[in-house]
Amino acid sequence: MTIDDALRQRLDQFRHDFQQLRAEVSKVIVGQQEILDDTLIALIAGGHVLLEGVPGLGKTLTVRTLADAIALDFHRIQFTPDLMPADLIGTQVIAERGDGRKVFEFQKGPIFANVLLADEINRATPKTQSALLEAMQEHSVTVAGTTHKLSEPFFVMATQNPLEMEGTYPLPEAQLDRFFCKLLVKYPSMNDLEVILDRTTENTTSHASPVITGERILEMSQLARQIPIAPEIRRYGIAIVMATHPDQSLATPATKKYVRYGSSPRGLQALILGAKIRAILDSRYHVAREDLRLMAKPVLRHRMILNFEGQAEGMTSDEVIEQILATLSESAIAA
Repeated sequence: MTIDDALRQRLDQFRHDFQQLRAEVSKVIVGQQEILDDTLIALIAGGHVLLEGVPGLGKTLTVRTLADAIALDFHRIQFTPDLMPADLIGTQVIAERGDGRKVFEFQKGPIFANVLLADEINRATPKTQSALLEAMQEHSVTVAGTTHKLSEPFFVMATQNPLEMEGTYPLPEAQLDRFFCKLLVKYPSMNDLEVILDRTTENTTSHASPVITGERILEMSQLARQIPIAPEIRRYGIAIVMATHPDQSLATPATKKYVRYGSSPRGLQALILGAKIRAILDSRYHVAREDLRLMAKPVLRHRMILNFEGQAEGMTSDEVIEQILATLSESAIAA
């Protein structure tokens, strides 16, 4: 495949801007490079991110720092059991005009921002969680029959505590599907802990400064879609997603035994878009199988629902995905 010089220069600039943004966020966030890369990929792809980990691992700080590094409006919402949908999206209030007449006016909620931090999203009830559905998919909010568009880009980054912790509610499957990827935040290494202590217990502190605009993020999103993908590579991506469904011929033994139902078409879209961005970051101008394999766990793990047997045996979606990738890598995908 050939690519013209003008597009090549734009892709080189894409890579430069991505690395600059990553470096700026890394001034504050220690380690977690894989988490940071996948978060930026989701942002550029126009998706949303769900971060899961125990308290104290820097999930909230990551979102705050990312917002600082991009010249965008940022709002934070602390999800609690008593949070109501109107607290999130806004509501109709009575306002008095200059002529004395009283009318209903829409008072915008904190969801009207470019970057929205939904902190501990699974501590709110499913009713409140579902208030995000329209905003995350259509980038709009409908109140009293009137639709209000959100500013672009619109990026939701939600943090979540593990479901076995006290006071948490599982996210509805429909909402999980609207997250581009789900990232698991691990405990930092010993070296990372030393750097964290240096940055937080000494006299000097680091802050991120804006290095990129929202308009540039939208341009990068459109550019990523121009990366070509060969038909056989696209079929490989389709096969990965089909193999997450227990009733499909490509399903692995683990899928048939432990999975109740697999990924939606949104998972395939995220897989392809993420792979295109991965290709650019790897200085390639076409998608390879390895790009799809790198994106498989982040974009599919939350879209696969395990059955009772899988939960009882402690199986994870990541283990099922690993078997799918191992099986498909040994077999040719039929044309």
